[in-house]
Amino acid sequence: MEIKNLYQPYEIEYLQVKNYSVKEHKHTFFEMVFILEGTGIQSINKHSLPYKADKLFLVFPQDTHGFEVHKETRFFFIRFNDSYLKTQNREWIQKLEYIFLNHNHLPGCIVHHRTDKPLIRSLVEALIREHVNQQPDKHDVVQQIINTIIAVTARNISLLTPALKKGTSSPSADLLSYIHQHIYMPEQLKVEKIAAHFNISPTYVGEYFKSRTGESLQQYITSYKLRLIETRLRYTDMQMNEIVHEFGFTDASHLNRLFRKYKGVSPSAFRRTAARQ
Repeated sequence: MEIKNLYQPYEIEYLQVKNYSVKEHKHTFFEMVFILEGTGIQSINKHSLPYKADKLFLVFPQDTHGFEVHKETRFFFIRFNDSYLKTQNREWIQKLEYIFLNHNHLPGCIVHHRTDKPLIRSLVEALIREHVNQQPDKHDVVQQIINTIIAVTARNISLLTPALKKGTSSPSADLLSYIHQHIYMPEQLKVEKIAAHFNISPTYVGEYFKSRTGESLQQYITSYKLRLIETRLRYTDMQMNEIVHEFGFTDASHLNRLFRKYKGVSPSAFRRTAARQ
């Protein structure tokens, strides 16, 4: 199977085709694909769905991916790799991490909010104008637009998780959503805070969570936090003391012990290995 690489931090491409079939392949980078017009079939990881205008797709590194055009299609591609991610600020990285851990790696549009669809289209059209007209300060403008599209994407993926409302039909899903939303706020993840938020007994929180997920509340919080830290180690240049502070660890040795316990290696060793892959 063909593997495609990207040799710069990011690139954008506009493509209009009548007959186009891309055999399944893999990337070593992230790719967003927006359909300006046309119809056809999109496949990701052996699953296929029809596409049409105003659809936005997300393809991760190592996802198996392909397109088959049925009616003349105008594609717009946004591609970015690890080096682009490492230039971004902490707030933006947090948005991206949410995408990493909640996207289902299946075909289908990732824009679910009706009012966001025309917003995404207008942002893509702005990128095309910048790309074609070669305006002054093009590089800075393009980056800002790309980051806005990614932020809107993160918001839409968050719509797939249940709203944090008391009394919904899926309280276990609400608890998971609460944890995901507050993972950077250790105080809000204490059992007493969670119990107060959902107006239930602190004892019942742990019992209910384990009966539905097979893990204790603390085990789940730790596992989710470590997955986020893996993303930081793999895709950013953040220093260990920054990660320690952001995730509420006592100190670097606390993070090191926990990471080694669950992952079998130190955070530094994990980062070195990821850099070679």
